[in-house]
Amino acid sequence: MAQDGIGARVARKEDKRFITGKGRYVDDMRVAGMKHVAFVRSPYAHAKVGGIDTEQARNMPGVLAVLTGSELVADGIGNLICGWMVHSKDGTPMNMGAWPALAPDVVRFVGQAVAMVIAETRGEARDAADVVAVEWEELPTITDPAKALTDGAPQLHPEAKGNLIYDWEIGDKAAADKALSEAAHVTRMEIVNNRLVPNAMEPRAALAQYDAADDHFTLWTTSQNPHVARLVLSAFYNVAPEHKLRVIAPDVGGGFGSKIFIYPEEVACLWAARKTGLAVKWTGDRSEAFLTDAHGRDHVTVAEMAFDANNRITAFKVDTIANFGAYMSLFSSSVPTYLYATLLSGQYDIPTIHCNVRGVYTNTAPVDAYRGAGRPEATYVVERMMETAARELGVAPPELRRTNFIREFPHQTPVIMNYDAGDYEASLSAALSASDYAGFGERKAEAARRGKLRGIGLSCYIEACGIAPSQAVGSLGAGVGLWESAEVRVNPVGTIEVLTGSHSHGQGHETTFAQLVAERLGVPIDNVSIVHGDTDKVQFGMGTYGSRSGAVGMSAISKAIDKVEAKAKKLAAHLLEAAEGDIEIADGEVRVAGTDKKLGWHEVCLAAYTAHNLPEGMEPGLKEGSFYDPANFTFPAGAYVCEVEVDPDTGHTEIIQFVAADDFGRVINPMIVEGQVHGGIAQGVGQAILEGCVYDPESGQLITASYNDYAMPRAHDLPSFKVSTTETICPSNPIGMKGCGEAGAIGTPPAVINAITDAIDNNDLAMPATPEKVWRALRAGATPMRQAAE
Repeated sequence: MAQDGIGARVARKEDKRFITGKGRYVDDMRVAGMKHVAFVRSPYAHAKVGGIDTEQARNMPGVLAVLTGSELVADGIGNLICGWMVHSKDGTPMNMGAWPALAPDVVRFVGQAVAMVIAETRGEARDAADVVAVEWEELPTITDPAKALTDGAPQLHPEAKGNLIYDWEIGDKAAADKALSEAAHVTRMEIVNNRLVPNAMEPRAALAQYDAADDHFTLWTTSQNPHVARLVLSAFYNVAPEHKLRVIAPDVGGGFGSKIFIYPEEVACLWAARKTGLAVKWTGDRSEAFLTDAHGRDHVTVAEMAFDANNRITAFKVDTIANFGAYMSLFSSSVPTYLYATLLSGQYDIPTIHCNVRGVYTNTAPVDAYRGAGRPEATYVVERMMETAARELGVAPPELRRTNFIREFPHQTPVIMNYDAGDYEASLSAALSASDYAGFGERKAEAARRGKLRGIGLSCYIEACGIAPSQAVGSLGAGVGLWESAEVRVNPVGTIEVLTGSHSHGQGHETTFAQLVAERLGVPIDNVSIVHGDTDKVQFGMGTYGSRSGAVGMSAISKAIDKVEAKAKKLAAHLLEAAEGDIEIADGEVRVAGTDKKLGWHEVCLAAYTAHNLPEGMEPGLKEGSFYDPANFTFPAGAYVCEVEVDPDTGHTEIIQFVAADDFGRVINPMIVEGQVHGGIAQGVGQAILEGCVYDPESGQLITASYNDYAMPRAHDLPSFKVSTTETICPSNPIGMKGCGEAGAIGTPPAVINAITDAIDNNDLAMPATPEKVWRALRAGATPMRQAAE
């Protein structure tokens, strides 16, 4: 292993600029003549847009233009799209309602934009936006996804009768029903996965510039996938030709999935830049983020799990209503289908699974991928069911899981996924040992003497990452392939530039990607620079989400390094008069194995560019590119143990201990991995006990629209985590990686809720488990299922 190569705990290279205030975010960008944008947003969740009087706003100080939705539509700007086609079980395509970047006639959620003001300063633009007079005709609203499907519910889109987007299924319903009818025991639950607001550190922003001389557009944007943004903006929205549009995503301050998508503001700013000839910038504030950023989760599920007399699962049946909000976002259709239902096998050998999903429109912000995207929802259903079943059956929760673990690989689940490698027993054993699970009874008794209720809960998660083979996702309706690209440029002095189509919004790619290069080519990571986020520098790429940057992005880099290495060895063999098979590259040298014959790495690189003495037929230079299309998803997995104390007088929950044992395959930088797990656990704790997005059911107003009402986790809400990794090498990519970015947010919520329900002896508890909810559950008494188990 190189000193700072794979497996080394190397400090992040990019942190120097971040912690010294030298990061460059979209709001830091300035271009000559730049003006500022403010949007006129709907105060209503559902309303017709009548006349828009812009005269007073146009006469405000500093105002240069006021543009409306009717003008945008008249200029032929296309509607926002969903890029993954899902068909209902009857074969009909999903019902996608029209979503213009500025609404010309109807708004469908609070905060939807109908006009934009361009002014000299941000303050002047906002002041003018406040006086744009819109004639509103308020319409009935619906925010509850189940009620949205009922007869007589307010209708959002003419394209979606009954507010139904699709009625989709996977698996064998008849076999599941038969197994349930013949089961020795059936666990049944209704499970709600609460809606969340992503809350990235950096609000979304867009800076658009149009150069009339070259008929060329530039967009700086807070994006996780700038190349896909360029593709969609050009091919579907008719904003600019692809070869005339440059998209730059500089430093991006967090995303968690919410910055994958194309948003109306980006479309509107590009359109406005050409229409007015002005460079225009919009930076969202936190209120706009709450109202308009894509939200996450929001499922209502009824689940049934069948067991035989030996406590083996025989079938699992799930019915889910997924709230999509007012419009379909870029990946939204796939989240409650192919990213959710396909993971309902969990870590367990379940012979029969059936899942039915109905996607629904409501007068709420659009819902799309949020850290984990479907896998947290699936894991929550599976692991709440497993813990509940253990209680009903009177079996220790670890033992019920062990009884049903998959133990032979590869394993084909009944719901598409083929798990390639894993050792679930190893993770569970590591977590139980680290948490002293066996000694919990003594700790519970000690807590009782102090008047506290102590509980412990498990969660064994699995997720599908490295999304995914292009042919496979294409067959399931994806509008793009999900490969990745890379180019490795070795300079004449031996320094290296890596151009990657992946992107970073805080994961540390500039360090981990460089560690791979250091490992393979024997150079210090300070001699490696990572270039990403600019469509004029990197030809194409698919961005970062679904923990794909390592398994897919780094695999593309690895393939490009293979080509560089082969060429360098061929050249060195020629220069050293040796066989290519005897050449090795390490520690800044290229040498003949078993001899003292060697050249410095820089000498070989210079020789490639001087081209004075090349092997016959070899081209000068040392630059190679590669596209990598994964052979399979990757399947990180792990076991989490949460231990809590509940105050019976107040319902307050304190997390006393949290243990995570994860299998991420090969780990590049353990320090960065631990940071990713810590952050994910914090988000999972937030969902479990603090965070919950609430709309007023009558008006459709977002009640939790600020940090006064939406409770983010703080340091005092979290313990010191105990994290560790086990390792099974992923066989489907050249590095053996599985991915780590989402695990904490996936495995944590069920572990926390399982622990709290264990403490209070009441299984009827929904997220977020606030003190009030816990207090009320305590006073409701033990649930029948616990009494039955006892």
